Amino acid sequence: MRITVIGTGYLGAVHAAGMASFGHDVMGVDVDAAKIDQLSRGLTPFFEPGLQDLLRENIAAGRLKFSTSLEEAAGFGDVHFICVGTPQSPNSTAADMRFVDAVVQGLAPHLKKPCLLVGKSTVPVGTAARLSEMAARLAPSGTQVNVAWNPEFLREGFAVEDTLHPDRLVIGVTSADDESILRDVYAPVLAAGTPFISTDLATAELVKVSANAFLATKISFINAIADICEAAGADIMPLAAALGHDSRIGSRFLAPGVGFGGGCLPKDIRAFMARAEELGVGESLDFLKSVDRINVSRPASAVDLARDMLGGSLMNRRVAVLGAAFKPNSDDVRDSQALKVAKALQAQGAHVRVHDPEAVDNARAVYPTLNYTHEADKAFEGAELTVHLTEWSQYRQLDPTRLLGLVTSPRILDARNTLDIDHWRSAGWTVRAMGRPSR
Repeated sequence: MRITVIGTGYLGAVHAAGMASFGHDVMGVDVDAAKIDQLSRGLTPFFEPGLQDLLRENIAAGRLKFSTSLEEAAGFGDVHFICVGTPQSPNSTAADMRFVDAVVQGLAPHLKKPCLLVGKSTVPVGTAARLSEMAARLAPSGTQVNVAWNPEFLREGFAVEDTLHPDRLVIGVTSADDESILRDVYAPVLAAGTPFISTDLATAELVKVSANAFLATKISFINAIADICEAAGADIMPLAAALGHDSRIGSRFLAPGVGFGGGCLPKDIRAFMARAEELGVGESLDFLKSVDRINVSRPASAVDLARDMLGGSLMNRRVAVLGAAFKPNSDDVRDSQALKVAKALQAQGAHVRVHDPEAVDNARAVYPTLNYTHEADKAFEGAELTVHLTEWSQYRQLDPTRLLGLVTSPRILDARNTLDIDHWRSAGWTVRAMGRPSR
């Protein structure tokens, strides 16, 4: 099939490469000419494991190309995937729909053959119906333009795997013909036995935000319990493990720490609440206010622990920060809890040096006043406290005995609860962890 993917950020670039790997002829489209030039040369504008190889393979095979022209895309594609961002509005907590709307406004007037517009962006419920009306109004007379919704469930750091081998496919359609088209698009995935859920437009739109709201709730829940554990002298880790053995609950996302960040969960739960208010059922999502509030408070909790470990003051103390990305296997620093902690430590007078395997350059662009290093050992040099904030596997492999010779004082705060704290303690380090008793 001839497919366009409009928007080549984290979602779109991976989706375009994935569609090409399924054997389709694909055109990725973006208004950013520099990004398009980079992608056309098989280079990724961000770090995502496996993506660059997938891009180069499909460009070389002639199945994948890129353009900045929506007019060219209209003539090329039979199925157009909308993969642009829906950030939080600058004036409210609602989703900013300008970029999604701009795609339809720019594409529809050039559509001269029947086609299917498929939204993948996370949007307020009712968007697909609104865009369907917009496309019908703007497309040339007589051109049949249908709209479907196919929410994405990509995890940054695993986006290639999630595209090629998703755990489920959800589509919202208005006709059996549109469902048939999307079955053809995803034929290799369906042949592998992937669960396939076909529903109406509104339900498909709600699936993604509901999933994100549930995950956010689970993360904030375990962090709230971690606060109780600290106050009571209990240990959050065996408690979380015990909860995880309950099949009704499960162990995933019961990881106590500094909370969630990134380009999805924080803004999506706020947009979900805003849309519920517009629909007159805002009280049904009141609990998400607490979920958001708990998450917003987590960086401050980490800073409080760090200050306590240094005797009550951070002023002129040298602190090593391990991690800048909001999660491992990514260079994404959007809404990064790690960077919020680093910035707050600096604001209280600490001399902070940040290391991250991939995200240093992006972090420096957001918080240029922090000190950064591309070498983990450099972060440790002279540190009076080390704060572990992004759970990269590299940090779990560090040798605490060797690091004793680099630091001024062997203190570490594991704000992600993924280090072997007994191993660090036996090497001579003073260790604190979120929700765990001090020893």
